[in-house]
Amino acid sequence: MSKRQEMREKRARQERTQRILLIVGVSVIAIAVALLLILPSFKPVGAIVEHQIMNRPQVKFNAMGDPNAPVKIIEYSDFQCPYCGKFTTDTEQQLIDAYVATGKVYFEYHSFGEFIGVESVRAAEAAYCAGDQEKFWEVHDLIFANQNGENQGTFSDKYLSALAAKAGVDMATFNDCFNNGKYADQVKQDGVEAAQSGIQSTPSFLINGKLFEGAQPFAAFQAEIDPLLK
Repeated sequence: MSKRQEMREKRARQERTQRILLIVGVSVIAIAVALLLILPSFKPVGAIVEHQIMNRPQVKFNAMGDPNAPVKIIEYSDFQCPYCGKFTTDTEQQLIDAYVATGKVYFEYHSFGEFIGVESVRAAEAAYCAGDQEKFWEVHDLIFANQNGENQGTFSDKYLSALAAKAGVDMATFNDCFNNGKYADQVKQDGVEAAQSGIQSTPSFLINGKLFEGAQPFAAFQAEIDPLLK
């Protein structure tokens, strides 16, 4: 065999080796990507913390109380916000008992768009989808009861669906809403309206249009609401 033929065969072997290595490398990357996409679906859903069911009167989607009440409160909140959770657990039931149940206050919950992160958006969409079945407040309470840090992956779509199932929604109807982003535009609009109202933090409230900020104690709400009722 001539020297030239040896060189030619050597180059051919090198090219075959390079092609094989390239194919193997591409295959490994493809398998890794597939595993990244598939494995989350097999990850078990975390435990769901139970919560005390609040007694809310005249529930309609994301609102409660008499629409003709003399005082209207609009809350702008974020499901990942710990202070929003604090308001829900510490103060909201007192407001309901003293004002909403007595026909004095009409109360609406709105998200604040992507204020803290994408998980905030998906959590709000999940609650709104549950609202189609008049289960907004049940999912609202479950989400807040199961907070676990901000943007930590807690409120994955799978976990939010599990919370909705726990609340007793029809899952076929919920999944059609949630998976197709029915309320994605609504959540964005919530954020726009909050910004237009001068809201910069959560939770914030508009009490007959006046901005009231923070997870303040019941007495602070009383001081704002009672003069409006006189």
